[in-house]
Amino acid sequence: MQGENYTIWSFFFLEGFSRYPRLEIVLFVLSLIMYLIILLGNSTLVVITVLDSHLHTPMYFFLGNLSFMDICYTSASIPTLLVNLLSSQKTIIFSGCAVQMYLSLAMGSTECVLLAVMAYDRYVAICNPLRYPIIMNRQVCVQTATVSWMMGCLTALLETSFALQIPLCGNLVDHFTCEILAVLKLACTNSLLMDMIMLVVSILLLPIPMLLICISYIFILSTILRISSAEGRNKAFSTCGAHLTVVILYYGAALSMYLKPSSSDSQEIDKIISLLYGVLTPMLNPIIYSLRNKEVKDAVKKLLGKILLHHTQL
Repeated sequence: MQGENYTIWSFFFLEGFSRYPRLEIVLFVLSLIMYLIILLGNSTLVVITVLDSHLHTPMYFFLGNLSFMDICYTSASIPTLLVNLLSSQKTIIFSGCAVQMYLSLAMGSTECVLLAVMAYDRYVAICNPLRYPIIMNRQVCVQTATVSWMMGCLTALLETSFALQIPLCGNLVDHFTCEILAVLKLACTNSLLMDMIMLVVSILLLPIPMLLICISYIFILSTILRISSAEGRNKAFSTCGAHLTVVILYYGAALSMYLKPSSSDSQEIDKIISLLYGVLTPMLNPIIYSLRNKEVKDAVKKLLGKILLHHTQL
């Protein structure tokens, strides 16, 4: 159908890395391996946080949510990426593009809020340990996780619904997924309303949670430095170290994507950052959280023991 000066597109071409055909094979192998690691690592964390009673604490409740989010986030984009890396026809239908855009935004936005909630959980655990079970009770944990999901899903719905109503003067998306910034570059005219929505949501979900995380860690650090024993300080640092590492990885990539100067027009750099943001971070999350965590290691060993015992009895 023809509009005034634009077409309503029924499908999109995803350019991805088609300018570098040799690189596509390498990226396919690496992306497939990383996706399998993401599914295995994060699924394991979800299962053990549900099944192991020793992990029924606020920290692991939020970690289970984070792992489930990473599975959903990567599953919204990586399967399409893998297919397109091997295909000569790199296309996606309009509805598929809309779903992919929404899920990526929803999971990414929810994770921004959840990381701030997890920082507050660590703040209460270290700075107010006696009242920790009262402040971070089961009801509070469920409510804060629900609010995180609702904020992420609603802001994503707002962005996606407005983005897909903007007239587009082409259907060649210079990206490997229907990433919102790449799709908006096809807009026939500048939309002040869309720019304002993107700016407000970006500030709401990036600098504000980051500020709350920084404030939490300032209080955490001041409390840790007052701990007299070296063992106590090391334990406190190891408790927060994993979360802080994930925060730096996640927000570093997200801020570089969504809050960079508007004059920057390097789409190839955007693709690399997006791949890092969408694949590497979710893959590293379970590794980072379990590397120095005895409780997680013990829970995984227990789960593997049960699986092996079940197979030997068959």
